[in-house]
Amino acid sequence: MTKLVAGVTVFQDMIGIRMSINYSEIDDSGNVVADNKRVDRIITDATMRSEATALMAGAQEILNGME
Repeated sequence: MTKLVAGVTVFQDMIGIRMSINYSEIDDSGNVVADNKRVDRIITDATMRSEATALMAGAQEILNGME
């Protein structure tokens, strides 16, 4: 069984920086066994936390530049 990432959302909440991962499960024959599953985690790794913060700052810059 293989889990394939379909999407990732990163956001700040009251606890910390949270990552929500949407994924599908694929069997050895390539058949989708489960679709649109989700797992949420608080990012505790310092490097990942720094990268997530940079990504959110970049997104804010995009919004600030919009008319």
